[in-house]
Amino acid sequence: MSRKEEKQVDLSLRQFIKDLGGITGGAALLGTMPWLQSFTPDKLKEVAKEKSRIAIIGTGSRGQYHIHNMFSIQHAEIVALCDTYAPNLEAAAALVPTAKKYSDYRKVLELPEVDGVVIATPLNWHAPILLDALSAGKHVFCEKSMAYSMEECKQIYDTYQTSDRVVYFCMQRMFDEKYIKGIQMIQSGLIGDVVGARCYWYRNHDWRRPVPSPELERSINWRLYRESSGGLMTELATHQLEVCNWATKRIPKSVMGMGDIVFWKDGREVYDSVSLVYHYSNGVKINYESVISNKFNGMEDQILGHDGTMNLATGMYYLENENIGKSGIEQLLSQIGDKVFTAVPLAGASWRPETKKEYTPFPILADNFNVSDGISMIGAVNDGSDQMLSAFCQACITGEKGENIVEEAYSSTLLCLLGNQAMDEQRKIDFPEEYKIPYMKF
Repeated sequence: MSRKEEKQVDLSLRQFIKDLGGITGGAALLGTMPWLQSFTPDKLKEVAKEKSRIAIIGTGSRGQYHIHNMFSIQHAEIVALCDTYAPNLEAAAALVPTAKKYSDYRKVLELPEVDGVVIATPLNWHAPILLDALSAGKHVFCEKSMAYSMEECKQIYDTYQTSDRVVYFCMQRMFDEKYIKGIQMIQSGLIGDVVGARCYWYRNHDWRRPVPSPELERSINWRLYRESSGGLMTELATHQLEVCNWATKRIPKSVMGMGDIVFWKDGREVYDSVSLVYHYSNGVKINYESVISNKFNGMEDQILGHDGTMNLATGMYYLENENIGKSGIEQLLSQIGDKVFTAVPLAGASWRPETKKEYTPFPILADNFNVSDGISMIGAVNDGSDQMLSAFCQACITGEKGENIVEEAYSSTLLCLLGNQAMDEQRKIDFPEEYKIPYMKF
């Protein structure tokens, strides 16, 4: 995709969000996703002639992914790069030769020319760097998940409440057009009452990166070790659990699950297979599963309603009864005529099929849209990450906070960490009172 095309995509999303206020249910959706309200063409015009000066802290694959996305953001300039691993730093410097290079993030935070920082480090470094950045007066864009521990998440949340700085977490589905439109459809009643959610993420990859020297194993392959990673939950599930909360408009009250190292028995400490059930107070449940030794099922975010199913990951929805205007007997006769059945079942006039049938897929968006297969460990094209980064760079200029972005990251990260605790302790975990915040509705 060319930079011109990327910019057109950005403007298209901005226009879509601006137009939401004028469509049925759109204003209500913007009320539940208020972070979108500042992301419009009119807001972009306000910063068109200005630049946010950004430092990238953590220049590995994800950091370089953000660098490439920033090339298409006209209101941003990369002025500094930082990494403790020299090969990554040099690779990033080759992309941005005008940027200053550092191996100590604290030196970056001392630079008066830096307006904001992008943190793309291992999870255990998120909280220390973010808190230091806020203390230094910098705006912050941090990779998900929010932090390594529940205590750190609460510290970040509390600090942010008293800060005048902007903080974004890269929960990119918040800026993915098919998710935004799909949630609008759900909340307008298209699939009826939400009765469940089924989310999964399958890959077939060991998650390992090449290690040039043994002493670098834990720093390069940090995702595999508990001292620096929350494994599949904080790397993958955080996105999907967030979406379920949008659809249900609440937070699960408890979680239980099982985690194992099934296939990749290579010294790693985090699970390569997880299965969990999150339970809402109204009885609705999220069934969540992730396996990284089989990719057949790919990635899906299914919201189940009495009248249909919304698959937000694929951008499609399916209705339980497409012939909603026909009586039960008319549907039955039609299916007999189509030879769906070999015999007429005994049923009354209100009979409808109760088991799985051939569903017609309907696209959430009318135009072409991007769908990620979930395989990449770096990031997908136009998955919302670029738009979210653009919104952050805009906010570095205007100082306008993205409403509820920190709260969303906090909520989904806590659920992931509680999921890990439930698997480790092999018991049901209730959401702890001490970590509830006013934003949460149970």
